[in-house]
Amino acid sequence: MVDPQEQDVKLSGVAETTLWTLYHRALDARNPDTALYDPKAVELTDSIAFPFKNRFGSGNWGQAQGTGLRALCFDAEVRRFLTDHPEGTVVSLGEGLETQFWRVDNGSVRWLSVDLPDVAAVRKRLLPDTDRRRTLACSVTDRSWMAEVDDSRGLLITAQGVLMYLSPAEAHDLIAECAHRFPGAALVFDTPPQWVTGRTVRRQWRYPAGYQPPPMPWGMTSAEEEKLRGLPKVAGVRSVRVPRGRGLVCGVLLPALTYVPGLRSRKPLWVTRVDFQTDEERPVGADAAQQDQQIRNVPAKQSESDR
Repeated sequence: MVDPQEQDVKLSGVAETTLWTLYHRALDARNPDTALYDPKAVELTDSIAFPFKNRFGSGNWGQAQGTGLRALCFDAEVRRFLTDHPEGTVVSLGEGLETQFWRVDNGSVRWLSVDLPDVAAVRKRLLPDTDRRRTLACSVTDRSWMAEVDDSRGLLITAQGVLMYLSPAEAHDLIAECAHRFPGAALVFDTPPQWVTGRTVRRQWRYPAGYQPPPMPWGMTSAEEEKLRGLPKVAGVRSVRVPRGRGLVCGVLLPALTYVPGLRSRKPLWVTRVDFQTDEERPVGADAAQQDQQIRNVPAKQSESDR
């Protein structure tokens, strides 16, 4: 349980989105019909002195269920990874107060959470580190976190609710560097479509309770997926299927936007998996030198808006 003296949480800007995500995931977990079993999120939300409902609303319009479905989608990818690499490492970029570890823990996974210093401090306080799970205070665009990763027994990198706050150049640079540093690993991340991110940049996106999310410079399209396939040392890019939800919005309308040809660009959530080339797949000689030059030509930029 969380110490009552450690309940007060104050975050702002992009960092505050970790509270939005936690709240809506806990709302969905409380629903008797939910597929998301997340008692840790419920416990954590109840322990924090923050006006969740006044700030973020009651979770109508599918917000809570959509957050839960996104979490289930990431959980499935992590469980699939742990089936093949039971002692592997999961690096969760911009994890905030995500409680995925408690949903998927197999008793042997190693877990590294990477987040901005103010968010990392909150996480360490409310969810203290253990021998298999630790938190690193570091911007995801600061490549120093990569030196902390043990990929000897398999590696999966996740970025849930993170990369949309980077510029396209920053996101491409991060993915290319991960592909370079971690052969044979994979990255799973989500982004809204560009029609949503464009509205946030223009400050036209507001939730019913009045909460306005921070600008999201990077959104996904089919053309953007093709750009990812062209990054050096990327072996493959595919969309991850989000589970079908319940009710009209998440059970009918959202699946239609996802799977019906011609409507894919309107789906509100893209979950993407990028697989990196193994050492055996990587080119040698002149081709290898050309790939390394491509990586060096991707501008290295840092941003503090990564969660």
